[in-house]
Amino acid sequence: QVQLVESGGGLVQAGGSLRLSCAASGRTFSTYAMGWFRQAPGKEREFVAAIHRSGGSSYYANSVKGRFTISRDNAKNTVYLQMNSLKVEDTAVYYCAADPTGYGLGLSAFRSWGPGTQVTVSS
Repeated sequence: QVQLVESGGGLVQAGGSLRLSCAASGRTFSTYAMGWFRQAPGKEREFVAAIHRSGGSSYYANSVKGRFTISRDNAKNTVYLQMNSLKVEDTAVYYCAADPTGYGLGLSAFRSWGPGTQVTVSS
C-alpha cells in the first residue's frame, strides 16, 4: 500500500550522530504508523522505534531510549530517525516500515518495508 525508501546511512564514529530519512509514496501515508527496525549480520531483525500516525506518540527499544528520536512530517511523507551518541553495537542495516493500523503497537502489523540503509559505527 505504501512504498518506502531509506536514506542517510553511512559511516560515523562512536559518539557521533546520524539522521536517517524514510521517504514514502502513496496517498495514505498519514494514516500509517511508521517504524524503524535494524538487523546486524547474523542477528535477528529487531525493533528500534515506532511512531503513531499522528506523530503524537512514539515508542523505543530500551537499547536506544534517550539516544534515538523518531519523528515524522506528514506534509513531506517522510519519517526520520535521529540517532545520537552512537555506539558500535548500533551498526546494522536500518529498515523503515509501515503499519496500516496507524498505531504501531503490534510489531506484526508492520507489513511494508523499505530496502534498508547501512549504518556503520566505528570505535
